[in-house]
Amino acid sequence: MTDWIDRLADGMGVQAVSAAEADRLLRASREVAHRVERRITPLATFVLGLAVATRTSQGASRDTAFDEALDSLLRRLPEAPPSTGDAPTDRDSSPNAGRE
Repeated sequence: MTDWIDRLADGMGVQAVSAAEADRLLRASREVAHRVERRITPLATFVLGLAVATRTSQGASRDTAFDEALDSLLRRLPEAPPSTGDAPTDRDSSPNAGRE
């Protein structure tokens, strides 16, 4: 999977996703899927990408922009999963684990 993502980034002319970014983004995506709605996850990650692009175009470093956008996403998550959705299976792992 990482090879494909790296080739996608290269083909789109953007920097590849680091291992730490991928880990944090996948953890946050899992939280969105379980605490909001599964089908919203790609939209949330798209909005997060737009936020990172906007902040970097304003002069923020990619690391800072990613941290700010991810923190903003996580603050906006509901406390508990919706009553009709699946509960997360791994509640012990924080979406911010692996931050450098």
